[in-house]
Amino acid sequence: MKQFTPKLYDVLKTSYSKEQLFKDIIAGIIVAIIALPLSIALALASGVRPEQGIYTAIFAGFVISFLGGSRVQIAGPTAAFATIVAGIVAKNGMSGLVTATILAGIILIIMGIFKFGNLIRFIPYTITTGFTIGIAVTIFVGQIKDFLGLTFTTSPIETIDKVKAVAASIGTFNYQALIVGIVSLLILIFLPKIKIFSKIPPSLIAVIVAVVMVKILKMDVKRSDLYTISSAFPKPALPDLSYSAIAGQIPNAFTIAILAGIESLLSCVVSDGMIGSRHKPNMELIAQGAGNIVSALFGGIPATGAIARTAANVKNGGRSPIAGMVHAITLLVILVVLMPYAVWIPMPAIAAILFIVAYNMSGWREFISLIKDSPKSDIIVLVATFVLTVVFDLVVAIEVGMVLAALLFLKRMADVTEIKSWKYIGDDIDENDDPEHINLKQVPKHTLVYEIIGPMFFAAADKFLEISTGPDTRVLIIRMRGVPAMDMTALRSLKKIHALCKKKGITLILSHVKEQPLHMMEKAGFADEVGRENFCANIDASIARAQEIELG
Repeated sequence: MKQFTPKLYDVLKTSYSKEQLFKDIIAGIIVAIIALPLSIALALASGVRPEQGIYTAIFAGFVISFLGGSRVQIAGPTAAFATIVAGIVAKNGMSGLVTATILAGIILIIMGIFKFGNLIRFIPYTITTGFTIGIAVTIFVGQIKDFLGLTFTTSPIETIDKVKAVAASIGTFNYQALIVGIVSLLILIFLPKIKIFSKIPPSLIAVIVAVVMVKILKMDVKRSDLYTISSAFPKPALPDLSYSAIAGQIPNAFTIAILAGIESLLSCVVSDGMIGSRHKPNMELIAQGAGNIVSALFGGIPATGAIARTAANVKNGGRSPIAGMVHAITLLVILVVLMPYAVWIPMPAIAAILFIVAYNMSGWREFISLIKDSPKSDIIVLVATFVLTVVFDLVVAIEVGMVLAALLFLKRMADVTEIKSWKYIGDDIDENDDPEHINLKQVPKHTLVYEIIGPMFFAAADKFLEISTGPDTRVLIIRMRGVPAMDMTALRSLKKIHALCKKKGITLILSHVKEQPLHMMEKAGFADEVGRENFCANIDASIARAQEIELG
């Protein structure tokens, strides 16, 4: 049960020093300052009120750090969820989002209890790379409007519709908004490269400079006061939990849960490498589930482990879950005390921050590298997932990507499975002219030997049709030492071969059948049909059995 104890418990049980507590508090405060503008920006990109991003960082951030399986994970709203959340809110309202997030939390807890933490690795890297850069593109496109100060006549949801709206409203371009956006973008790009500013969150400086510019120069720029930010402590509220509401949100819930699990565990792996620790994947999934449920109940949006904020925590000395808890408490204080001033933040500055978020998360270099170096099947999955994420949404992209990846994997496995026959070596064949004779045994004259190499499953079952017998064949040996696994479709094909052999008076011998195929044959009664005496441990025993049958 050790894998189901939070890392906080493990840390406090060991020698946790006052010096480390101080470092964790400082790291937590710094991460909170970094998280503040990001939380507001990501909330706006998700189509919800700005304070809801902060609620998410507070409640989900605290619960996930308190219960989590990582020492340094920082959780909160992330860019990966922006398009999903925006789509759910646009179609089903905030109540639909809350329902989907609570269901996702329950799914994550179940995944953790049933130890699915290690199964996340079965999501192909091509799919995660494809939808990651797809999400980055959708976030980038979604911020062009505010960066250029455009005025839309419609409220587009889909990325393609947003591109069309940008083209249609380009005449409403506001040069003052562009100036604020460019200045903010330059600060975000170049400030971290200046050594004396390297430890100051560039997003915070960008926001402050943008506010000062707009105030002093009295610039005509849209501000976040379009979304009046409440500093009140949120009250918990239950959404519509009727059968129809739950049934309608199950697909969205699974998407949120899978994405939260993938991103959180990836963040844990990255942070493990930074501090030389090992996370508890199943406990992390349970914590993510609990965090998302609490976040939704208090008006937040889906949360997951944030790689950038987690890395910032590590770089600033955080080494325990206490840093994440301090980060959440600091944001709560800021919410209550400073939120009235957040309405001054210009929207082009928020857009600039999200441009950088999109760029940092895109992994475009890795995308190009995969395009250059991967097999065609992997490129198909990668590009399809990317395009579907941009054109449709993440739900469609993941579903189609997984189906494509599975089908192409099955094809690849079927292609490597082969059935080959051994040549008979006798008086009529000159061994010196036979390149395979060194690797062959002396096979009785009326015996045929076929060897199967590779897994035998439904995609490769038709290869059994390659086995053929002659009019004088009395024994057919099928060597199966190279078959690690078999499914019922392949077994059905093997039964057909056995039935054909019986009809022709041919004895079927199976050589070196491995554990899984043998268990399946025994369970299906096929072992008794063939006869236990016709299951041989190796090829020598099989040939000896064939000689016995031919002589008998």
